[in-house]
Amino acid sequence: VMDCDTTGIEPDFALVKFKKLAGGGYFKIINRAVPDALRALGYREADIAEIEAYAVGHGSMKQAPGINPGSLRAKGFSDDKIEAIEKGLKSAFDIKFVFNKWTLGEDFLTGTLKVPAEKLSDMSFELLPFLGFSKAEIEAANVHVCGAMTLEGAPHLKTEHYNVFDCANPCGRIGKRYLSVESHIRMMAAAQPFISGAISKTINMPNDATVEDCKSAYMLSWKLALKANALYRDGSKLSQPLNSALISDEDEEADDAIETLVAAPMAARAAQISEKIVERIVERIERKREREKMPDRRTGYIQKATVGGHKVYVHTGEYSDGRLGEIFIDMHKEGAAFRAMMNNFAIAVSLGLQYGVPLEEYVEAFTFTRFEPSGFV
Repeated sequence: VMDCDTTGIEPDFALVKFKKLAGGGYFKIINRAVPDALRALGYREADIAEIEAYAVGHGSMKQAPGINPGSLRAKGFSDDKIEAIEKGLKSAFDIKFVFNKWTLGEDFLTGTLKVPAEKLSDMSFELLPFLGFSKAEIEAANVHVCGAMTLEGAPHLKTEHYNVFDCANPCGRIGKRYLSVESHIRMMAAAQPFISGAISKTINMPNDATVEDCKSAYMLSWKLALKANALYRDGSKLSQPLNSALISDEDEEADDAIETLVAAPMAARAAQISEKIVERIVERIERKREREKMPDRRTGYIQKATVGGHKVYVHTGEYSDGRLGEIFIDMHKEGAAFRAMMNNFAIAVSLGLQYGVPLEEYVEAFTFTRFEPSGFV
């Protein structure tokens, strides 16, 4: 909004980000200070364009190594199917998300490419390995099309200039460099004497940060007399506004570690989880979550509100321990269709609550959504 490249006097979260659009969808952006920095370092415009394309991707497989129109034609792809793939690549996070039955059609996959019909409904099925492309070929094409999301390894960029573009987190799948947590804290400590209150800045820690790293960060903050320290470990929330990397699906070592963790006793499992702050699902529960029905006699309350001049009544039902278990929404003036829609929305939320969906998830999902009727509450 303010044409700023970072959110304040702090290092950037990542050079390339996926930004969520208010109307749905995402688009990929690179920090606009990158081209200016490269010019200041003496790089030519043609070199800058290639470096930027390396980071964000070309959005096309026409010149891609390994997987390109020529290699796809050799596998049986027609020109119209290649064109359909090209259209999908412009906004793709990963090329494997474009090679699917929705882009190519089930008839083409089963008829021309001889993909077994049962494979099309298998969520783990990937078309490119099935067609004989190696992991290295897929990764090389992916970097060309979707970008490396880092400047490490970019053409023409000198190694001694890498530190100019270091960020708060390792960038992309292949990025290794990042600014230390200590550098964030010492930067804040330099500014703290000139600020009466605490500094509103989040220190972004990499995905592999440990409990000890967090302890050390807070201890250093205390020693340097900071009034606050907000730590955030990349990927530790269900959703976050900016993502710097896509986690690879083929992390075999991590999968092996999960199997070992699941086989361990409960006490040992808890110790390992608390120590490593793992965020994967480490316990596989085979049975479905059962519905916790509401008691026949229940407590609750009625909340009256006015939204844009329309009266709204929210009725709640609670479990014996005070947890919310159901809601009913009544509109004073709206027509039958809208009132029925609100009633069914309330029923859907109530069923989710009774099947164990946390209330906070609904709040986070629907906060800042807007539709008529709307206005002051």
